[in-house]
Amino acid sequence: MSDPAGSMRNLQRSFYFLGSLVLAFGLVYWAQRVLIPVALAILLSFVLTPGVSALQRRGLGRFPSTFAVVILALLVLGAVGWLIVRQMDSLAEELTREDFRKQLADKVGRVFSTGSEGVLHDIQAVADEVSKKTQEASRLNSDSQTIQTVRVEQSLFSQVLAAAGPAAEFLGTSALVLVLVAFMLIKREDLRNRLVRLLGHGRIIVTTRAFNEAGDRISRYLLMQVLVNALFGVSITAGLALLGIRYAPLWGVICGLLRFIPYVGTWVGAALLQAFAIATSDGWREPILAFALFLALEILAANVLEPLLFGHSTGVSPVALLVAAAFWLFMWGPVGLILSTPMTVCLVVLGKYVPQLEFFDVLLSDEPVLDPEVSYYQRLLSHDQDEATELVEQHITQNPVETVYEELLLPTLVQAKSDHGRGDLSQDVAHYILEITRDMIRTIVQPQKSNKKPAEDEWKRDFLKPVLILGCPAMNESDEVALEMFQQFLPTCCCDFVVLSPHTLAAEVPTKIDELHPALVLIAAIPPGGLAQIRYLCKRLRTHYPKLKILVGRWAASEETGRIRERLKAAGADDVGFSFGESQAQIVPFIQVASSLSAEIANEEREPVLSH
Repeated sequence: MSDPAGSMRNLQRSFYFLGSLVLAFGLVYWAQRVLIPVALAILLSFVLTPGVSALQRRGLGRFPSTFAVVILALLVLGAVGWLIVRQMDSLAEELTREDFRKQLADKVGRVFSTGSEGVLHDIQAVADEVSKKTQEASRLNSDSQTIQTVRVEQSLFSQVLAAAGPAAEFLGTSALVLVLVAFMLIKREDLRNRLVRLLGHGRIIVTTRAFNEAGDRISRYLLMQVLVNALFGVSITAGLALLGIRYAPLWGVICGLLRFIPYVGTWVGAALLQAFAIATSDGWREPILAFALFLALEILAANVLEPLLFGHSTGVSPVALLVAAAFWLFMWGPVGLILSTPMTVCLVVLGKYVPQLEFFDVLLSDEPVLDPEVSYYQRLLSHDQDEATELVEQHITQNPVETVYEELLLPTLVQAKSDHGRGDLSQDVAHYILEITRDMIRTIVQPQKSNKKPAEDEWKRDFLKPVLILGCPAMNESDEVALEMFQQFLPTCCCDFVVLSPHTLAAEVPTKIDELHPALVLIAAIPPGGLAQIRYLCKRLRTHYPKLKILVGRWAASEETGRIRERLKAAGADDVGFSFGESQAQIVPFIQVASSLSAEIANEEREPVLSH
């Protein structure tokens, strides 16, 4: 029966959450003039903190260490900025020259005149036709109406104010960032303690872990990223200079900065560099060599330097990084692209340690959100046998065969049995899951047993005569499949394992025992349910066969194991195993004793014949 009051409370909480989210996004967007300098200062403080700490460990005080690192960073940024301005100013001056524009027009003309029947020729023809029609329409409009252009002359003072405004804003923001960085570095322990006091009241351990993990991830990522991108930019500059491509320092800085944009920035820089090389070179040698240089350096950086220096990822999935980059670009413009990765890492860490923000960890983290057995079960529910097979094959390459049974296939049977018992799973789907899992066992998992033949040969030297074990499913086909799994835990060289049909009645089991004469009976019933059937079968067999060895497999049980063991032993079971490994440990010693006794009896029967 539904609870209207509870549903209303859940609806209100959802509205409150959505409202809070919209309010937070609005504040982030409209308060960007304040938040961007703060975010940049935090970002730079993460980058510069290792340098300040290194100087302090060498005996330099906190203030001198901070002053030295900040001044050094300011000088480096100033030198890079001065280089970019000089290069861009020179490039802008060259673009206005008539000979450069003529050279560019000739290059474009040669490209478009590659043939009278080519694609470029057709595109050019269409463009000329559209331009002709546009000019005709423009002349008709100019004949029908007269357009008067009024030019408003600005005073010199207005022009100075218009130019000085953006410059003053940039200088003010830079000064604010510089001051914030210095104070954050000097007072970083005090700031950390205040945040711990504010956010970690009553949760000091969790908050400390969150701060440490976020600091380690972001600081290491940013420092290594700055190092890799700087080396990449310097290498691009040197390579382009050797190839004779102009403005090599400018393109080195541009390509290095664009690598801060995850995944996309690298190839944007490559496209811009390639377009510039094609436009300014006389032939195709320089553009081809420039692209080869860029591609070689990118492969080296992405496959050698980054794995070596990073050691591990930031913990954010690639899709989340791209979405975060687009989001922060919309919110804060180009600065948001640079800040997107560290801020996304912070959200992932918060989602990991703050229950109310867990959705950030689920949506953004690169860790699997579903356990392997849940993913396998979900794929079977979707009738996606191909991906389910891929999951089993992947799991079996990373884990022993026993682990695949106990951690992947058996939990799937338990979940399917539970869902079917509640009525959430139809009989057809439950049967499909059983058949696919049985097929996985026979075609994928069982062949892996061939790798363990040397171990079975050692078993064979110790066991002279195979022991017959009879497996009895207590309820249905799920128990039968579980027994087929458990069969792989026993050495085939020293025991014969026979599994009865799940449709065999309890009254028919003694008849099977009389026919087969097993040394041991293993009754299996995976949860949920089946305990009553196990107890009844144990009592019946113990009554008919007082000396028969009876074991119970209650694998993957989540109930109170101690109480279940006592109840089943009272019903006649010799022991109960709650995992495949536990049942194996109970059966193997018995097999050894039974095999030895059988061998002794066989020897005693042969001795009179030999003496005779």
